[in-house]
Amino acid sequence: MELKSYQRAFLRSHAQALDPVVSVGKDGISESVVLALDEALTCHELVKVRFQSFKDEIKELSIELEKKTKSTIVATTGFTTVFFRQDPKDPDRIYKL
Repeated sequence: MELKSYQRAFLRSHAQALDPVVSVGKDGISESVVLALDEALTCHELVKVRFQSFKDEIKELSIELEKKTKSTIVATTGFTTVFFRQDPKDPDRIYKL
């Protein structure tokens, strides 16, 4: 899903109050990290991921997670990346874009 700048700004403002739900540690992008992010996106739509290791490769790892979970990167700040995935079938979704 391609986000317009005002949608990205809206999601970034909502993400400021969120705590990281998923952490990427020394094992990198393992199947458990992908599964945890996928489940978190299903439940919350907007999720922060904190990188504990691989701090030089955050952009590449974020793009890999984006592809594997079919989500969209909203923003990357420091060692944290915000992902968004909206469920079009859910009428009670949190963020209506």
